[in-house]
Amino acid sequence: MSTTITEECINCGACEPECPNEAISEGEDIYVIDPNLCTECVGFHDYEACQAVCPVECCVPDPNNREEQPTLLARAIKIHPATAFPDVLPANLTRFSNPNRQKAAGE
Repeated sequence: MSTTITEECINCGACEPECPNEAISEGEDIYVIDPNLCTECVGFHDYEACQAVCPVECCVPDPNNREEQPTLLARAIKIHPATAFPDVLPANLTRFSNPNRQKAAGE
C-alpha cells in the first residue's frame, strides 16, 4: 500500500467516495485503506484524491510499504479490467517517486 490514514483522522468520511478503487472504508475508530486496492490514484488522477479532500491531510505515504508506479498501475488494471489505461504514464505520479507532488491538479 502506498497510502495510509494516520490516527489524526477525524472520521469525517470525505475520502471514501473519492477513491476510484473503493479501497477506503470506515474502520473501528478511523477510516482505513485496503492495501490490496490502493493504487495511490495512479491511472486515474495526477494527485491522490483522498488526500486532496481530507480536511486534516492524514492520508500519507506508508513508509513501511513502498510501491513503484508500474506496480500501482498493474493493480489498477487488475481491479478495473474494462478501463482503458494509457500504455505510458507521466513519471513521478506517486509521492514516493516525487515527494513534492501537489495534492491536487493546479495547486
